[in-house]
Amino acid sequence: MSTSALVLTLFIAWTLVLLVLMEVVRSYLVLSGRTKSNEFRPDNANLSPFLQRLARAHANCIEGLPVFGGLLLTAIATGRTGLTDSLAPWLLLARISQSITHLVSLSVFAVNIRFFFFFVQLAIAVYWTWALLVR
Repeated sequence: MSTSALVLTLFIAWTLVLLVLMEVVRSYLVLSGRTKSNEFRPDNANLSPFLQRLARAHANCIEGLPVFGGLLLTAIATGRTGLTDSLAPWLLLARISQSITHLVSLSVFAVNIRFFFFFVQLAIAVYWTWALLVR
């Protein structure tokens, strides 16, 4: 398996980890009688700030998957993972770091750090797009 394929799989796994965590907490809230099963909003707006951040961190992964995953998949499908393999682990590290920062805090400092991690992903995606189109 190429590094790009591994990173794509791990990106999907990270997205799944966030989803499972959210559903475990939601299930606990329902089973403990703290929330009715039909009271959940997609963004968890009626729940704790942590659950709201968790929903948003998961949504960020879902929103990024077509772009970042699509570029990795294009490289894999065209046999050009040499263009993506070296930066793929950095993309994954930036994605996980962005999610964790999102889960921890919404302070100005944390939001700035989170943006930095997103910017790293964006810069890698722009480079990959250029490299896949031009090379």
